[in-house]
Amino acid sequence: MAEKPKPDGDSNQPKGDPKGDPKRKDISQIDLILSEFEDGVVEVWPEDWRTEGAGYLCRAGSVLVRDTDLDRVMTAFGRGRRQDGGTAHEGGIGGVTRLDLPSVVPDEAPQAFSPTQRFLEFADLLFGRGVVTPLHLFYVCSVSPCPATEPEEVPPGIPPDPLLPAGATDGRGVKVVVLDVGWTPAPAAYWLDGVTGEPEPGYDPVTQTIGPYAGHGTFIAGVVRSIARNTEVVVKSYFDKAGAAFEDDLAVRLDEVLAESPDIISLSAGTSTRNNLPSLSLDVFIETRLNRVNGLVLVAAAGNENSRQYFWPAAFPEVVSVGALAENGRDKASFSNFGTWVDVYSPGENLVNAFLTGTYTCTEPPNTGTTRTFAEMARWSGTSFSTPLVAGLIAGRMSATGESARQAADALLAYALTQPAPGVGPVLLPGDAGASIGP
Repeated sequence: MAEKPKPDGDSNQPKGDPKGDPKRKDISQIDLILSEFEDGVVEVWPEDWRTEGAGYLCRAGSVLVRDTDLDRVMTAFGRGRRQDGGTAHEGGIGGVTRLDLPSVVPDEAPQAFSPTQRFLEFADLLFGRGVVTPLHLFYVCSVSPCPATEPEEVPPGIPPDPLLPAGATDGRGVKVVVLDVGWTPAPAAYWLDGVTGEPEPGYDPVTQTIGPYAGHGTFIAGVVRSIARNTEVVVKSYFDKAGAAFEDDLAVRLDEVLAESPDIISLSAGTSTRNNLPSLSLDVFIETRLNRVNGLVLVAAAGNENSRQYFWPAAFPEVVSVGALAENGRDKASFSNFGTWVDVYSPGENLVNAFLTGTYTCTEPPNTGTTRTFAEMARWSGTSFSTPLVAGLIAGRMSATGESARQAADALLAYALTQPAPGVGPVLLPGDAGASIGP
């Protein structure tokens, strides 16, 4: 693929409507995340995020540092004594360390609304931006939700949309691993036959109560299979707390997935970051793991803030970043992020696919408290769902050509450049796995 330039960061502006409407969806979404974690574990930047919009979420009291910088950072934080400079957390993928901060902030650290922010500002002064970073929280639905809407009811018997017939581009022999909230089978959805995965914690099959974000992984698996019917799909339950996970844990889980030899990893999650700099954990994962696996492709959602601000990991040049088209297939979906870092746009508005059976109570305004009833199908919107569509196209082309995932992705992105949507960018549509091959 033609490499997109690696973003080097810029001013990290809060997002969302700055007018302070208390009914904004992002407030409800963040409050839900905060309620799922122990008090004080998650910190939201800036302090006045309820009125100014949230920039990012992170672990309070911890930061990330590359292993090569750890000694000098701990010495500085300990005011000359490394042993007083915090506690290096065991675990992680290697190459980057979670540093639990000391209880005493150096007097010379700039003032900020929390000790974590003071240490970050202090590190910027000493070492420059990006040497010490927050331990960001990634999410499938939050500050900048990857589902742009909550799931919506559909009439009984409605088929998935889009849906392609099985054929040469059916993904046979290709393995896609979906990192998400987990998997619940939908027996009536025949196109999901053979999909496997880890159970999701947000669904109670006895009471048929559907929690927030439940069914997200099932819907995504359905989109992949609707495009490439015979693809092997495995759904992981990694975002198991309100659809969120800290970046160091996500990097470890991505590393674990590599042992399963996937061709394609589909990730409908991400985050904005402090100063728009790359997520440090995923930067190390891509440098030292992903780039060393021949032919593997990571496909990631571009996010739903209607912003050109970077959304990670989609903004990494090595990642296939996917924005969403509106239902008409020509315009950018109103919610989709955009910019030169977004590789391609695919349908992501009002898709219909497999879901759960049961009742769901809406958590976001203006529908807060409304109960919806589902019977294995739903309508949903977001870059969360344009992403597996592209993963399915890559799988479909692979099965027809024998290419690796990287080769197929590069060919599809080149094809997308031949059919750009005016004012949007390169476009891939459901039938383009075959169309990109030609007669």
